Amino acid sequence: MMRSLATVGPRVSVAVEVCVSGAKSNRSLAASRRRSYDKGRGLPTQALWVAVSTLIFTRVWCPNWLRCAILRSFGAQIGEGVVIKHRVIVHWPWKLSIGNNSWIGAGAELYNLENIVIGSDVCISQHALLCTASRDRRSPSFEFDNGPIVLENGVWLCARTTVLRGVTIGSNSVVAATSLVSCDVPPDSIVRPPQPTIAKI
Repeated sequence: MMRSLATVGPRVSVAVEVCVSGAKSNRSLAASRRRSYDKGRGLPTQALWVAVSTLIFTRVWCPNWLRCAILRSFGAQIGEGVVIKHRVIVHWPWKLSIGNNSWIGAGAELYNLENIVIGSDVCISQHALLCTASRDRRSPSFEFDNGPIVLENGVWLCARTTVLRGVTIGSNSVVAATSLVSCDVPPDSIVRPPQPTIAKI
C-alpha cells in the first residue's frame, strides 16, 4: 500500500493510495529531479526557444527559409539547401548541425539533449526520432546516460525510424521504415526491422 498527496483544484490536496505488488523500487525518481545535464544555454534562451518553436517554427505556414534562419539565430549550424518540413521538433537548436542539401520530413523529432550532427545529402523521413537521451538503469538516482548521434553523408532514415543515443550511422546507409537503431551502423549498410511471423489460422 502506498499513500501520496494529489492536488485537486488550486488549494485542495487529497491522499491517494495505490496498491502495487512486488519489491521496493531500487531507484529514486525524486532524487533524479534534482539532477540535470548541461543544457548549453541559460534559462531565458531556453524559454525563448520553446516559445518560438511552439508559435512559429513548427507551424505549417512557416516557410522553410524562416525555419533555417530561426535555427541559425539560436546557434544551430545549418548548411545550404537544407529543407525542414512543418511539425519538426528540435529540442535545443544550439546542439544541432546539418550539412548541405539535407532534408528533414514532417513530424520528425530531434531530441538533442546532446549534439546531433547530420551530414550532407541526408534524408530524415516523416516521424523519425533521433533520441540522444537515456538513463542509467543501475543508478539509484536514475542519472542521465546521454550520448551524441552522428548521421554521416548520404544517410537515409525512412519513415518512423528510431535512432538511440551514442549511435553513428555510416555514410550512404539506409535505415528501413520503423527500424530501431541502438548501435553503430557501418557505411553502405541497410538496416531492416524484424519481420513478423505469419501463420495460418
